[in-house]
Amino acid sequence: YAANMEKAEALAPAGPRPAAAAPMTRTPTPGKATCAEVAELLGVPLSTTVKSLVLASDDTNEAGEVVKSQVWLLLLRGDHDMNEIKVSKVPGLDKGFRFATVAEIEAHFGAKPGYLGPIGLKQPVRIVADREVAVMADWICGANEEDFHITGVNWGRDLPEPDLVADLRNVVAGDPSPDGKGALAIERGIEVGHVFYLGTKYSRAMNATFLGEDGKPAFFEMGCYGIGITRLPAAAIEQNHDERGIIWPDAIAPFTVVICPIGMDRSDAVKAEAERLHGALVASGVDVILDDRGERPGAMFADWELIGVPHRVTIGDKGLKEGQVEYQHRRDAAATKVAVAEAFAYVKARVAV
Repeated sequence: YAANMEKAEALAPAGPRPAAAAPMTRTPTPGKATCAEVAELLGVPLSTTVKSLVLASDDTNEAGEVVKSQVWLLLLRGDHDMNEIKVSKVPGLDKGFRFATVAEIEAHFGAKPGYLGPIGLKQPVRIVADREVAVMADWICGANEEDFHITGVNWGRDLPEPDLVADLRNVVAGDPSPDGKGALAIERGIEVGHVFYLGTKYSRAMNATFLGEDGKPAFFEMGCYGIGITRLPAAAIEQNHDERGIIWPDAIAPFTVVICPIGMDRSDAVKAEAERLHGALVASGVDVILDDRGERPGAMFADWELIGVPHRVTIGDKGLKEGQVEYQHRRDAAATKVAVAEAFAYVKARVAV
């Protein structure tokens, strides 16, 4: 199972909600406005606290003026973070939402942010509990009074069941996988493409229809997908590089093989062997370049390591006298000596891997 953080599902906890075991208590928490601060003050796990996030949805008229607003209270465990994509799919918030203003918060809760909770509201709000919070017992939330929180809160006993229960949060490492095959791990990824479901948004605008099986016109269901061509090389470099430069995969390297002749401008033997090997590789379909600039070995190697050509063949007078050339893959720590007569077949086989 794999998914973007925006889409990864946080499963509802298994098992029934535990029974209430503590009385509901108004508890002083002077100057402690965050769940982490409250948990530290009370000496309890952060996971026993519940954070209150206040949103608003607006109804507008044809002129775009707000005619009515609904305030929503989202409840998430103190150690969890809200996922805005998931929240945007909650019925009633799926047409748009915003964070409530301070004036709206004070009018509905009678307190400033940091001490908010679902008990003792001044005006009714729609309460949406995350799946985790919906099965919690003896939890801690704001008391809607500055410098106070309520401990030992339980659904049913101390407040009605939430209006809605939904998956509202980002998954965290260790959450059960939705496919039931283990635990989730959070890993970095590189986005190189998109798939979008468009529904009938554009087909309705264009009045693009087809005749269904019932003989009646219906709007096309549309989607789009694409690979970010310019993202591909960036992704390849991100995953394939070292302190010397790029290490291109063969499939997208600017050249698959580079031939580096040492002293080609001074040695007929080096020049002849470099051109022979280059011609043989070209004839066999290998994307190969011959560096005939006459650079010193160190500068030549540094250039091609920086560019990241994956396969390098070095040809020099000393090696030819011993009947050898050197082959080195960009990832190899050292070069491999190869007999001159076998150089073409050796390189061809490595390129084919």
